[in-house]
Amino acid sequence: MARRSRKFPKHWKADSRYGNMLVGRFVGHIMQDGKRGIAENIVYDSFDIIHEKTKKGGLNVFEQAIKNVSPLLIVKSRRIGGANYQVPIQVSGDGRQTIAMTWLKNACQGRKGKGMAEKLADELVDASNKVGAAMKKREDTHRMAESNRAFAHFA
Repeated sequence: MARRSRKFPKHWKADSRYGNMLVGRFVGHIMQDGKRGIAENIVYDSFDIIHEKTKKGGLNVFEQAIKNVSPLLIVKSRRIGGANYQVPIQVSGDGRQTIAMTWLKNACQGRKGKGMAEKLADELVDASNKVGAAMKKREDTHRMAESNRAFAHFA
């Protein structure tokens, strides 16, 4: 009998304004307590702020930020023979985007002093320019995976 439960594919809905699946998933990440309307307002307001600041489309900056922050490798802790090893593992497409969205959300929540839409806009612009807290998290993760490359055979 299988030890793990089966993983069923998730069916994400596209967002209402752009019809983009990626934005719909990101709204789901931002959402708290099932308040989808508030999460959509935060994301759309941040896209408008990005458009005012950079004169680029907010959706273009968002897609570039997700692409830049998405990790190629992550490390997972594996217990082998009484010792814990940080084993580097390659990440697939949907998993990469999910991790990138989580890192962007956490980086926004770590910023101080402004509303969530403004913090999100600033973080997305920073990530599209390959700077900021989310990009630092990606670089740290890649550095950790590179330093633990000797344990890759445990994957």
